Amino acid sequence: MKNHGIPDELVRKLREANENLVVTSLRAQDLQDQAEAAVQRQTEFLSMLAHELRNPLAPISMAADLLGKISSAHPQLPRIQQIISRQVSHMKHLLDDLLDASRVSSGKITLKKNYLLLADVVRSAAEISQPVLNSHNQELMIDLPQQPVVIDGDATRLSQVFSNLLINASKYSPPGKSISVSARHSADGKVAVSIKDQGVGIEPDVQSYIFDLFTQAPRTLDRSEGGLGIGLSMVRTLVELHGGSVQVHSDGLGHGSEFVVVLPLVAKPDLLEADRAVPALPARSCRILIIEDNVDANETLNFCLSFEGHKVVSAFDGPTGLAMAKKGNFDVVMCDIGLPGMDGYEVLRQLKPSDVQPVPYCIAMTGYDSLDHRDHAKNAGFDSYLVKPVSIETLQDIVSKNFLVASSG
Repeated sequence: MKNHGIPDELVRKLREANENLVVTSLRAQDLQDQAEAAVQRQTEFLSMLAHELRNPLAPISMAADLLGKISSAHPQLPRIQQIISRQVSHMKHLLDDLLDASRVSSGKITLKKNYLLLADVVRSAAEISQPVLNSHNQELMIDLPQQPVVIDGDATRLSQVFSNLLINASKYSPPGKSISVSARHSADGKVAVSIKDQGVGIEPDVQSYIFDLFTQAPRTLDRSEGGLGIGLSMVRTLVELHGGSVQVHSDGLGHGSEFVVVLPLVAKPDLLEADRAVPALPARSCRILIIEDNVDANETLNFCLSFEGHKVVSAFDGPTGLAMAKKGNFDVVMCDIGLPGMDGYEVLRQLKPSDVQPVPYCIAMTGYDSLDHRDHAKNAGFDSYLVKPVSIETLQDIVSKNFLVASSG
C-alpha cells in the first residue's frame, strides 16, 4: 500500500536510477569545475609568461631605438639596428597572439567601438605591416572606394585583423611580389575587403580548417617564418565580434590566396564620430623620474629620454622611488608595477594624495596586459598604461603631449 500498488522491484530500480542521476550530475559539475580551473591556470600561466618575456624585451627594444638615433661611421649599424627592432617586434607579436588566444578561450575579449573610416583602419594596418613588406621587397597596392566607407568598430582590433592578414600574405609570398587590398560595397549594406597575394597558396582541404586555433598550413623547411597558428583564429573571432565574416579562397598550391573580410556598414555615415588624428606636439624638455628595478631597462630608458633632451633620474625600488617622487619637481613619473619593497600600485596610492607640486603625470610601464591590471592601475592613480616593450616614439609622444598638462597644473 505504501508504494501505491507499484511493485517493490520497480521502486528499487527507480531509486537506483535517481541515485545514478545524482551521481552523474555531481560528476559533470566536478568535470566542469576542473575544466574552468584548468582554463584559469592556463590564463594565469600565459599572463606570467608574457610578463617575464616582455621584461627583457623592453631594454632590447629601447637599445635598438637608441642605436637608430646615434650617428656612427660604421655603415652596418643602421642595418643591425633594423634587424634587432624587427625581431623584437616579431616576438612582441607572438606574445600578443598568445594572450589573445587565452582571452578568447576565457571569453574576455571586449571591443571599444566607434564610427570609423575604413580608409583609416586600412592605413593603420598598412603602417604596422610595412616593415615586414619592406624586408621582403614587396609592394602594397591599396584600392578603396573614393566615397567614405564608415564602419562601427574597434579601431585597434580591426587594425589587428587587417595587419595580421597583410603580414601573413607577405610571409607566404616570394620577395618582389605585390599584395593588394581592395574594397567593394555589397547589396546587403556591407563592405567586403579583399587581401590578395601571389604567394604559395593553400590546398583545398586545408582551407576548411585554416581559421581553427593552433592550425597552420603545411610548410616546407625553407618557409620558416610561421607563427603559432593563432593569428587567423583571432582574425575570425574579432571579425565575428564586429558582426562580420571572413572567408578564404585559393586555387591551390602556387596560385596565391585571397582573404575577404565582410563588415556591416554604418547606415548614416554623416554621424561619423571617429577621432581625427591630432598633430604631434613638438618635443619639450621636462623632468622625469623612472622607477624600474630592471637595471638594463632603467638605464636604456634613461639614455633614450635623456637623448631626447629630458632631465631624467632613476630609482630601482618602490620605497626609494616614492621618496624621490614626494620631493616633487617632476613633471612625469614612469613606474613599473612589479617592484621590490613596494609595488607600483602602492607607490601611486601614496603619491597621489600627497601635496606634491607640480602633480606629476604618471605612466605605468609593465609586462602585464589584462583588463584587471589596467583597472588596478587606473584605480591607483596612473594616467597612462603602457605594455612593454614600449617604443621611444610612443613615450616621447606621450611625454610631449602631457607635459603641457602637467606643467599647466
